[in-house]
Amino acid sequence: MQRVILWFTHSVVGWVFLRFFVGVRFDRCKFLLHEKQFIIVANHNSHLDTMTILASLPWKLIGKVKPVAAADHFGKTKTKAKLSNYFINTLLIQRKRDKENPENDPIHTMIKALDEGYSLILFPEGTRGEAEVQQPLKPGVAFVLSKRPSVKYVPAYMKGMGKAMPKSDSLIVPHASSILYGRPTLIRSNDVTDILQQIEADMNTLKNKN
Repeated sequence: MQRVILWFTHSVVGWVFLRFFVGVRFDRCKFLLHEKQFIIVANHNSHLDTMTILASLPWKLIGKVKPVAAADHFGKTKTKAKLSNYFINTLLIQRKRDKENPENDPIHTMIKALDEGYSLILFPEGTRGEAEVQQPLKPGVAFVLSKRPSVKYVPAYMKGMGKAMPKSDSLIVPHASSILYGRPTLIRSNDVTDILQQIEADMNTLKNKN
């Protein structure tokens, strides 16, 4: 039942709203159907970002992809956590690492989800930034990929979302926006710094194309 709800919420209602009200131009990403699993890494300027990525996915993948979200925001209460998990399929994580308690450690949580067969949506900047301004990438995604090097990452770049729904405003307004995907890619090194540089280079390439 949840998969049907996710499909209707994002592939139907979400897609129509974003395409015809906001003005989002969607990139085709049917190539993801040929991947066993993946981590989508994207820039982050708006609360519309997660909705846009979910709406862009092939409907067959909608229940197999978990957006990674901060537990202190999207899981602030038990009710909010349940709604977030049910309607967005979130993977709630702590913001800070807790190596002494693996069950609370965000890296462990993400790796566990991958081992269970899920794909992930991750925003390496960690939090929403100013519109069209890319922040430094945090190392979480690099730690995960270094532990699971057979999992490919898929760079994605969104333009205009921070204007359609700015960080400081909950009002959604029409604004020419777009999402562009790169190709699924394996890391070339197990070094965290090298991985971040590789991902950042791919995201910058998409930014210049968008």
